[in-house]
Amino acid sequence: MTSQEAPATRGESAQAISNALVRLLRDYTGRGPTQAYTTITDTHVIVVLRDALLKAERSLVKDGHAEAVIDMRRRFQRTMKTALVAAVEDNTGREVLAFLSDHHIDPDIAVEIFILKPRGSDDGRDGASPSSDGARADGATPG
Repeated sequence: MTSQEAPATRGESAQAISNALVRLLRDYTGRGPTQAYTTITDTHVIVVLRDALLKAERSLVKDGHAEAVIDMRRRFQRTMKTALVAAVEDNTGREVLAFLSDHHIDPDIAVEIFILKPRGSDDGRDGASPSSDGARADGATPG
């Protein structure tokens, strides 16, 4: 950011994180989710992704191999962890303490949770109120 650029609003940061995660998933898997919604609070960032399964994964689920798909998705997340965390840190200006990820098959919804290092504290607690703002990758507003 240059000295003439204003800091991003929470909503702009949420939009940037949604877009970055969709792009990263597309780059790693060949297809990104069709929807992403990011919520940022003082303590965490949550990204909900919809319609992310690949055609091959849907076929495996149809043939009764949902657990194999979930296992593969967890492997993707471990492989992408560094890039995903960097996207959140770059767009929030905050350090990520922990990254959690999971995928639900039906409906096809994934969640990426990033726990942020508290502002001005090293103990994991900051006492801040959990106000939030969110943005979808498709540009729609929450509500």
